[in-house]
Amino acid sequence: MEKNYLNLSQIKEQVEEFEGTKFPVKSYSRIELEPAYNEAKKNLLDYMMLVNKAHLIMLKEQEIVEDKDAGKIMKGILEVDKDKFRNNEYTGEFEDLYFEVEDQIIKNTGDIGGNIHIARSRNDMGVALYRLAIRDRLLSLYKSACELQKVIIEFSEEHKETIMIAHTHTQQAQPTYLGHYTIGFQWVLNRDIIRLKSAFNTCNRSTLGAAAITTSGFNVNRDRMRELLGFNDVIENSYDCIGGGDYLGEVATSIQLAAINLGRFVSDLLLWATQEFNILKVSKGYVQISSIMPQKRNPVSIEHIRALLSSVIGNCSTILTMLHNTPYGDIVDTEDDAQPYIWKAMDTMKDIYNLLYSIMATLEINKEVLKDRAEKSFAMVTELADTLLREYKIPFRLAHSIVSASVDKCMKEGLLPKDIDRKMLETLYEEKCGRKIKFHEEIIKKALDPYNFVNIRSVEGGPAPKSMKDMISKGRKANVSNINWHDEKFAYISNSINSIENLSKEMVREYER
Repeated sequence: MEKNYLNLSQIKEQVEEFEGTKFPVKSYSRIELEPAYNEAKKNLLDYMMLVNKAHLIMLKEQEIVEDKDAGKIMKGILEVDKDKFRNNEYTGEFEDLYFEVEDQIIKNTGDIGGNIHIARSRNDMGVALYRLAIRDRLLSLYKSACELQKVIIEFSEEHKETIMIAHTHTQQAQPTYLGHYTIGFQWVLNRDIIRLKSAFNTCNRSTLGAAAITTSGFNVNRDRMRELLGFNDVIENSYDCIGGGDYLGEVATSIQLAAINLGRFVSDLLLWATQEFNILKVSKGYVQISSIMPQKRNPVSIEHIRALLSSVIGNCSTILTMLHNTPYGDIVDTEDDAQPYIWKAMDTMKDIYNLLYSIMATLEINKEVLKDRAEKSFAMVTELADTLLREYKIPFRLAHSIVSASVDKCMKEGLLPKDIDRKMLETLYEEKCGRKIKFHEEIIKKALDPYNFVNIRSVEGGPAPKSMKDMISKGRKANVSNINWHDEKFAYISNSINSIENLSKEMVREYER
């Protein structure tokens, strides 16, 4: 055996010398408990104190804790210095922030303070804290999405007659208005908003009263805690309270899809900002210059949005992966290790919405380039084929063939769409059909006008002025409805929290009388 080779007993001795033998050992503290503590004091402490108050109010109302004792415990809760905890470093004296806060409450009140934990567990309380933290972030994210929707709708109004070429398969397809493009995207955003609303409703449900997994032998009032904390309803089954992680999955999925959708829109903006496309110009406050190339005007704000959207997608994927193949029950995979990823995804997505709001509000659009490009494009020849059918009863497939031949001829000879005239079409018709026909020049020219192309497409959802007016109006109504929903939920939650604070203070006043 080699001189430096250690057997298992010797390795164990080394590990115990370095790590220690009491919980928590050094590596576990460093890898898990300390990071979780730091995240909790930053993101969960306020909610922890809120739940403590709500739980105590319920215990008093249900006469599980006597009024005098409840008042004393509440006084001890209100005396907890949250700033002190926020500045604390993890020492390992307590397993986590919850036990440290509980210890402080007991120090403030005496042993009676331990009754704050009657009929509850870190299981039901922990999931409630996560849901509260996500709920508030979701509501803030939702509002930012609504604001972006609003500016895109008004951008569409501003550009409801800004002609442009729409692309399919990255190739010029047909003329439309820029506003038709953006009012279309706002409906994608609206569906993202609806999904965020659904995720909020799934998340904003109370687990309190489930305790560890099977509720409690005490006569707790679960609905009262729901009401106090502003939850929509109670998750009825106590096993589901602590075992169901799909609320996390729904939040992650809704945000991930929103990031994917916004990424497609942002990719177009970046492409259009190139000098080759020359469609839009990002306001100078959102561009950077080159350190060496004097001509550079880099739209880095949009680039950063694209990169950050990818990070949002990645964090949401992490959540979904952590949920995958985990047992249905209380499990750490859905708890301290997972929550920071969803918090980061929501915070980043909110920042993205806010930044893009400002960019969209200050964009400059090169209308002349768009108009010139539309007039020189063959993208309107679909209408020429339609016109041959509509005015001259030429079967569509034959009309399509004639128009296609006219485009080929122009391409070969370096001609523009305006060079297509009745004589060219009459000649092509005769070559294909073996008989003559007479077209009218003004009808042919009108069919090749990109504005005419757009304005006669008045079918519901099309780019014609009436359709655009209807879609913008519907978009505004949807946006107002979305904002009203946010304001109602925000007011409901705010009133619930204010009720907790008022009842808490009243309990202390009664105790001190």
